Amino acid sequence: MQLTPLPAFADNYIWLLEHQRRVLAVDPGDGQAVLQRLTRAGGLQLDTILVTHHHADHTGGLQELVQATGAQVYGPALEKLPVPHTPVAEGQQIAWGPLQWQVIDVPGHTAGHVAYWAQPADQAPVLFCGDTLFSGGCGRLFEGTPAQMLDSLERLAALPADTRVCCAHEYTLSNLRFALAVEPDNAALIAHEQHCHQLCAQNMPTLPSSLQTERAINPFLRSRLPTVHAAVAGFAGCADLDPVETFAQLREWKNQFK
Repeated sequence: MQLTPLPAFADNYIWLLEHQRRVLAVDPGDGQAVLQRLTRAGGLQLDTILVTHHHADHTGGLQELVQATGAQVYGPALEKLPVPHTPVAEGQQIAWGPLQWQVIDVPGHTAGHVAYWAQPADQAPVLFCGDTLFSGGCGRLFEGTPAQMLDSLERLAALPADTRVCCAHEYTLSNLRFALAVEPDNAALIAHEQHCHQLCAQNMPTLPSSLQTERAINPFLRSRLPTVHAAVAGFAGCADLDPVETFAQLREWKNQFK
């Protein structure tokens, strides 16, 4: 299976998965970007679209794509989308080719945000996580609570270590700059930032990442560790923070970070 991050807008990725000339698209905010890709490749048929949440930069291309291809759309049961779709939620599975996509509820960025995970044969697993987990960071809490987002991230972090993390935005370098402010002595983080700078210098995407990497470098997956807790306590001016308060203060620190 071929996995492709298709650039859209300033920093979005629409993820495409190809198998035997069939295409699955994830969060197509820009319909033209997908249709142009299909035309250039020739003979590809978009038949399935997965949506993680309702924001326009993830759903703006749905109507155009459904009209042009007749693709079946799956999206979060608790959120409204601009096209008819099959609502999905935690515990459900979506069959596509040889894959069974597991739906995972990950509220926080939005109230009904979902993620999709599958294990292709002879390849590393794939996670489409929308705006919940970014490489080196996580999404802003527009509709959910810190407790919800912490739980969502920890559930994603518990997936197999070799899972390919397919985030919806190229935010990696700015996220890593913040991560280094939190953990300046993290050797894995320092090495990963250098690697990502090299990729960007070659106009290559920093994604997909892997869960193994994110566990080692992402402060939002490491908020229970003493090093991160101590850094957050310094920012908050309070050492007596429980895990949810620590996470909330970490997210607030990121919100203010320049």
